[in-house]
Amino acid sequence: MKLAMVNDKFVPIENLDPIYYDRGLYFGDGVYEVLRSYNGKLFALDEHMERFAASMAAIRITGVDIRDVRERVERAFKATGLPNVKIYCHVTRGSAPRNHVWDSHLKPNFLLIVSEVKDHPEEKARGIAVCTHPDLRWKRCDIKSLNLLPNVLARQYAFEKGCDEAILVNEAGYITEGTSSAFFGIARGALQTAPLSANILPSITRKFVVKAATNVGMPIEECCLTPKQAAAADELFLAVTTKDIVPVVKFDDATIGNGTPGPLTKALTTEFLKFTR
Repeated sequence: MKLAMVNDKFVPIENLDPIYYDRGLYFGDGVYEVLRSYNGKLFALDEHMERFAASMAAIRITGVDIRDVRERVERAFKATGLPNVKIYCHVTRGSAPRNHVWDSHLKPNFLLIVSEVKDHPEEKARGIAVCTHPDLRWKRCDIKSLNLLPNVLARQYAFEKGCDEAILVNEAGYITEGTSSAFFGIARGALQTAPLSANILPSITRKFVVKAATNVGMPIEECCLTPKQAAAADELFLAVTTKDIVPVVKFDDATIGNGTPGPLTKALTTEFLKFTR
């Protein structure tokens, strides 16, 4: 007799819910996307759908029409009736008995969750603390895959140190990004951020931060920073889908600037908000 056990309950194999065969569960074999709305309007929907489609193509998931995904996102958002939400959605390769090799005829599984987003102006007013952590992720972080265990462990490390985010440092000693954020420095009036590569997620929020910097006449330097250089920056901040720009006032043991969000970070925040209206 073939059987399964779910928690402490035996289930005949033929009665096992297909969700327990999901390849996303066994292998992280899927990709995801997160977007948000501001005041009743979805933000950067085109850009998010384009990235989602690129992630699926990169890991060879087929059978999903991105136009259908977009329609589902819009329909779910409308159904909530909420003005400010976070929308999480993922696609896995599908459900099948565990095997590293996949069947090309698998039907992908889709999940979407909508939750309300509450902004935290006090966090932006005071800034946050971050700490560094080795970047232990795989070599294709430009794909927004479900393989997030290194991110989870790094974020838990930061939480246990009393920090809000972990900033990842690669084997060469350079900062890549946060566990769920893009990382920026400001020095000598210029915006500094790591160039996009296979080790960096093409953050949608990063794209709009760069556009905001251009709009306010701030020079942009694509460069890889060491933790020492970041600790010596005039200002630091993160870019996060659900929070846009978040000032950093403590980096490891170093206080950034005078310990409060800097003027250029505030200027970028003001400019960024113009995109969301």
